[in-house]
Amino acid sequence: MTLNRWWFAAALVLVTVLAALLLSADREPWRLALGLASLAVFLIAWVFLAKDAEAGNRQATALTVITIIVAGAGTASLPNFAVFQCLAFPLVWVLARSIRNAIVANIAIALAVGTGFLISRPLDSIELVEIALTVLLTLAFSIVFGLWITHIATLSDERRELLDQLQATQTELEAVSRDAGATFERERLAREIHDTIAQDLTGMVMLAQRARQETDATARDTQLTQLEQTAREALTETRALVAGGAPASLDAGLLPALERLTARFSQETGIAISLTADVGALDRSAEVVVLRCTQEALSNVRKHAGATATTIRLGDGALTITDNGQGFDPEASTTGYGLSGMRDRLALVGGSLAVASGASGTTLTVSLARVSA
Repeated sequence: MTLNRWWFAAALVLVTVLAALLLSADREPWRLALGLASLAVFLIAWVFLAKDAEAGNRQATALTVITIIVAGAGTASLPNFAVFQCLAFPLVWVLARSIRNAIVANIAIALAVGTGFLISRPLDSIELVEIALTVLLTLAFSIVFGLWITHIATLSDERRELLDQLQATQTELEAVSRDAGATFERERLAREIHDTIAQDLTGMVMLAQRARQETDATARDTQLTQLEQTAREALTETRALVAGGAPASLDAGLLPALERLTARFSQETGIAISLTADVGALDRSAEVVVLRCTQEALSNVRKHAGATATTIRLGDGALTITDNGQGFDPEASTTGYGLSGMRDRLALVGGSLAVASGASGTTLTVSLARVSA
């Protein structure tokens, strides 16, 4: 602990008061000189040592020793100088490195003041008892009060340390929260882009390839019309994604969105598709999940299955998509984003995904029991 400006103010006031007492007292010249010299030494020591004194350092130790000497010498010059203890006792507590050192310094001050009383005037036995009791009571009060203040200071330091740790933890949590939010947003955008724009671009590439290979002008015009329609839908979905809202295709409802999706898929791929949907009371988040999972499942059929027919059923809290393609091993590790993205999306709303695949085809079952209204 360091000495702040209040200590300097208290020291200045006390030195001024004691100087006035000494000058107004009718004492022998040598006692007056001793008292004034004691104050001068303390004042000089305070000026040169107090500003750099910290608990346990050399300046603090020197100032403590000088304070003890001044307390004894000053009291020897004038008994009323014992009021110097009001500053001396708390000062040595502040400057001590440990509680033990503070108690030792307190005892030294009490002995110095007691000795000063003995020197200051002739005493009888009654006065000796009074001085002893006064010194002991003052010492006891100083030690008890010092221990109490030290305990409070220790608790204050511990609480300050805990507060600093709490603030540091809050700062770390804010950083983690920001990172988690940024990661979540990146993952969300990755899912949305994969489920919408990437699939639309894949369909546009296939339509462009088919149009390039088409020799019939009417058929080519049909392909180009489909290409334009797909591009417009991709643009609409991109704007909705940028705006952060639900898919634009859901504006008219889930069933029309599924019908448009399956019709376009059949036109682009030539794969027969059957849709049976009982939308029921699905909330908006459940509708988005159904649409995105259907888009992803049809994208996988387009890219990997080699199927000629696909069936989609929605009802009773479940979405089932079945194809008659070549199947795959659901347990095999993949680098694709499709199935893992579907599981991540479903996990956010409490849904689940089951995959069954074999030589006769693949069935995806999306459980919506916990996301339906």
